Amino acid sequence: MSEHSARVRPLAGIRVLDPSTFLAAPHCATLFAEFGAEVIKIEMPGAGDSLRRLGYMKEGSSLWWRVEGRNKQCVTLDLRKPAGQEIFRRLAAVADVVVENFRPGTLESWNIGWEQLHAVNPRLVMVRISAFGQTGPLSSRPGFGRIGQAFGGLTYLAGYPDRAPVTPGTASIADYVSGIYGAVGALIALRHRDATGEGQYIDIGLYESIFRILEDTAILYDQTGWVRERMGTGTQNAVPHNHYQCQDGEWIAIACTNDTMFQRLCQAMGRPELAQNPEYATTAKRVANRETVDKIVQDWLLGLPSAEALRLLEAHEVPNGPIYSAAGIFADEQYKARGDIVAVEDPKLGLVRMSNVVPRLSLTPGRVDHPGREVGQDNDAVYSRLLGLTQAELDALREQKVI
Repeated sequence: MSEHSARVRPLAGIRVLDPSTFLAAPHCATLFAEFGAEVIKIEMPGAGDSLRRLGYMKEGSSLWWRVEGRNKQCVTLDLRKPAGQEIFRRLAAVADVVVENFRPGTLESWNIGWEQLHAVNPRLVMVRISAFGQTGPLSSRPGFGRIGQAFGGLTYLAGYPDRAPVTPGTASIADYVSGIYGAVGALIALRHRDATGEGQYIDIGLYESIFRILEDTAILYDQTGWVRERMGTGTQNAVPHNHYQCQDGEWIAIACTNDTMFQRLCQAMGRPELAQNPEYATTAKRVANRETVDKIVQDWLLGLPSAEALRLLEAHEVPNGPIYSAAGIFADEQYKARGDIVAVEDPKLGLVRMSNVVPRLSLTPGRVDHPGREVGQDNDAVYSRLLGLTQAELDALREQKVI
């Protein structure tokens, strides 16, 4: 056993209830599970979380589910039924955190909203993620990551100025970022709870997480009235800071955010005199001459295979990197050296590889214990251990389709 695996995991002793579905709150709970919390995934009897049916299906279940369901115990419970609601309240009484992303008012209609759960467990922390938050004129509207990214301002900035806004890589950015903010909020609330005994809830709108990461967009508009527009692959405040194609058709990224980096790039291109040209010597001048500067760099790279271009840029300490597909990621030595892809044994598929845990802790790293399990796989173990239900009681609940 390694020194790391012998240590008590940092979130051991924290119990999280995850009755949520695709994708923000489940990701929040997954982060807890990766660092040792006991996470109980609660799903509707039968089909379970809709994420089980999204993406590529293999051996009857989603590969995506195996990533976001990892390290969780899976139980079923019909929260629409009074008996299911009573069981959930009993679970909440012995839990530390509940994460949910239902439309606001849904849990209240099931008698398991914040007030009801706080009453049975005043120390409880609750993460509530929804499209528009728990308050405001739009709070009752449904929404997913795509809507959060549109309303939050990211979609408007994605794409080229003369074309329609595009999805920035994936429509799930808002879900993942909100899940991360939810986990941070829960950890802050747990620290407060441990000091005072007071539980509280965290309220996050998907659009708010997106709005928060839009750099200086808000303050710039406030102070100047300037509306940031789509720029394709370019960057507003720096040039050359873009994506460029090489002779072999491969694409690479270059980031020159100051004059020193541009001077290094000119050396790499064999044209050091460009850095002294008054039209290109400063960031402001390069931004003003954006198209010309980008064309100089692009023309240079079209004469080089990508491997040689990357070698020259690295030799001159110009920030750069290949633009990877999944195939490139799996072949890359940096990913291998860092262990960014982890192999986990799956009962149906055998060894499966997926993204590893982030963040990386030096003394108490997280880990992936197992992929997402089957619907209700842990029903008997969880309900008997936490609530003391007998086999006869469990059988009766199954008969009533409560679990």
